[in-house]
Amino acid sequence: MCTLDKLNDKATKTAFDKRVITATQHLHTYVKHRLYIAESTRIIPKNMYTSNGIIDDAIAQFYENGYDIDSDVSTIKLKLFKLVDTNLDNLFKTEAFHQNTVSTNSILEEELDDLEEQYTMDADWDFVMNEELNDISYKQDHKHKHLFLYDDNDSSVLSALDIEDVAAHKSKKILGSLYTWLPLNVSSVIDLLVFGKLNFEEISKVKSIEKKRVEFIYEEVKRQFKDHLD
Repeated sequence: MCTLDKLNDKATKTAFDKRVITATQHLHTYVKHRLYIAESTRIIPKNMYTSNGIIDDAIAQFYENGYDIDSDVSTIKLKLFKLVDTNLDNLFKTEAFHQNTVSTNSILEEELDDLEEQYTMDADWDFVMNEELNDISYKQDHKHKHLFLYDDNDSSVLSALDIEDVAAHKSKKILGSLYTWLPLNVSSVIDLLVFGKLNFEEISKVKSIEKKRVEFIYEEVKRQFKDHLD
């Protein structure tokens, strides 16, 4: 840490605060999309949480936890992403009970028989059968889980998965099924890449997992998506 004199220097503190603001450049996009997915899959009620509120809480935690005033934007960015990601994970686990309030008629509106995937990833980033999953965010009855139609106008997800020239109605349905069935901690890896603009190394630090594991997750999600296009 720097000397007390430097910490008290107004110009230095102002410069640091500006770096914190700069570090949130892609944080809002990431949080907005995570909230959108959580709302669409009925994990949280719509319009109850905002990206500004989630990020403001993380910034407050960042300052309260103590910081190195000489930290660069990249270092600050990763710390903020880690705080936000942890807070979102805790929020989704707390609010997951809302999935049980969906009416039977709403659930049965869509036919899910064409979903053939029998395996997914658990909280330890390992492939397991769907019936063996024990995380609260996907311990619901997936046999009748509502499939939402992805309606985000950003084509970044398709680009990140190397998908081109796909009919809009088909890509939206498959993206919806992908986000519906992937565990939240897995889909968040994709969103950190797509919306957070983080590379594999940065994502590994945010998630506290090995870089090669992040790369594996990305390749598997991309493979599953392409399989559904065939």
